[in-house]
Amino acid sequence: MTILAPQEKPLSAPSLAEDYALLKQAVHDAGELALTYFRQQILINRKADGSEVSEADLAVDRALKLDLTTPRRDYGWLSEETPDDTERLKHSRVWMVDPIDGTNAFLRHLPEWTVSAALVEDGVPVMGVVFNPATQEFFHAMRGHGAFLNDKPIKASDLATLDGAMLIASGGLFKKKIWKEPWPEVRSRWVNSVAYRLALVAAGKADATISLSNKCEWDIAAAAVIVAEAGGVITDHHGNPHLYNRESPRLPSLVASGARLHPLLIERTSRIDL
Repeated sequence: MTILAPQEKPLSAPSLAEDYALLKQAVHDAGELALTYFRQQILINRKADGSEVSEADLAVDRALKLDLTTPRRDYGWLSEETPDDTERLKHSRVWMVDPIDGTNAFLRHLPEWTVSAALVEDGVPVMGVVFNPATQEFFHAMRGHGAFLNDKPIKASDLATLDGAMLIASGGLFKKKIWKEPWPEVRSRWVNSVAYRLALVAAGKADATISLSNKCEWDIAAAAVIVAEAGGVITDHHGNPHLYNRESPRLPSLVASGARLHPLLIERTSRIDL
């Protein structure tokens, strides 16, 4: 029998509960940091794709990376504001972060931006936090443990008809000629942050959200857990589940709603060729 000296004992992996506590604290602190830049004069640049990035985005990215990867050095990292390192593909657990989701709203002083971060394990988001510091809405969930807004349980809508449904999407989407048949009377509103849209659906503050444009894994991963744990469903426009920690982090589309409404949405969106 071999007896290991104390310093030679193998270290056990952190529990998901420990990761959850770490994630919630890191996102809360990052959100408070972001709030110090909100509605201030700050430096803004443009990325290669033409989108805006501010000193706030980069500062929050650095803070989250420090807080999450320092105690978890064997986890991968994927963030909108960090050059992608495909080394993450070798890791079972990967942090996925959007430091400020809704930069456009943030820079225009609208309270529709969030700090969004998730932990993905073996390609599946297992916990996520979406924090809107401007409104102090803190959404969080861990797989199998329910979804919460400011520590109170939340539940997605149980609406089972499109008539009168509140959908978060661009105003003209339902009047476009792409649809095979006209939509019934639905209400719509626009929210800049993708993660915030999804969190609002999870909380039952909207019945669904639809986007027929590309998203990235960091846009959706955190809120995907929250939607699922609130009893909702999130897929692409064909009804297929999103896959995470792939070589390309691009996702084709997004449809999220309460479980009863989702098939009615997919019946329409699946006929669209993107």
